[in-house]
Amino acid sequence: MPECGISEQGMTNDQDSRVEASIDLDFTDRMSYGDYLQLDTLLSAQKPLTSEPDEPLFIVIHHVQELWISLILHELDFAMAAIRQDRPGVAFKALARVARIQEQLVSAWDVLSTMTPSDYLTFRAALGQSSGFQSHQYRMMEMKLGAKDEKMLAPHRHHAEHHARLQAAFKAPSLYDEAIALLARQGLPVPDALLNRDFSRNHAYSEALRDTWLTVYRNTDRYFELYELAEKLVDVEDKFQQWRFRHMKTVQRIIGFKQGTGGSSGVGYLKTALDRSFFPELWDVRTAL
Repeated sequence: MPECGISEQGMTNDQDSRVEASIDLDFTDRMSYGDYLQLDTLLSAQKPLTSEPDEPLFIVIHHVQELWISLILHELDFAMAAIRQDRPGVAFKALARVARIQEQLVSAWDVLSTMTPSDYLTFRAALGQSSGFQSHQYRMMEMKLGAKDEKMLAPHRHHAEHHARLQAAFKAPSLYDEAIALLARQGLPVPDALLNRDFSRNHAYSEALRDTWLTVYRNTDRYFELYELAEKLVDVEDKFQQWRFRHMKTVQRIIGFKQGTGGSSGVGYLKTALDRSFFPELWDVRTAL
């Protein structure tokens, strides 16, 4: 005699199942959840080079970060297009989403920090010269935010498609360049040297531009969309710097002051980015107000 609720074949009786009658169960000729998300491809990408138990953590954290960065790039492109079209309000949601994604990137370092120095050393040698420094998506994100350095293109020469896309971004206006051009189109004074320049060079601090942003901040009712845009930009840079800081401290926690796998000075190199600003006038305006 079968147990209560269990058939002789070992299956639960219908009355004990949580599967509702309307739920689809047969995906022989239809797209499933796994098909839509390409889960077989995604999950097969984790290929540790060693049998050490902490290497999967290292791989998954970096995969997660690359996925989030790909979405940041999508949102930045959307925001920049909206600003070019004189629709800054449309860009606000995309920039707010970028800041929220950056919070996830910061939190990812908390997970990686559970790896001890001894754990990492068990598989570090297997990484060879590979390093996050070589992430083409991270480099693209920096360029769209305004960090331009031609030498940073070199690690991507071996991949023609990535190199071409990075080269195009290197020569194109950044997110901040688009915001500055919008100020001019809104009738605010902007030095011509900022509007017609070589966009492959980093933006240089301009006191005149600082004063223009001061006008916006002192007349928020009149220039509310520009004021809100400025604050969204500050949010993005603030979160980006938090990510950089957590990256640096996580590296210091795990490898101390050892040289990075890609040949950089490691923690020392990461520290150099902390004093650099994408939107310097927007930070200086707080002192001048």
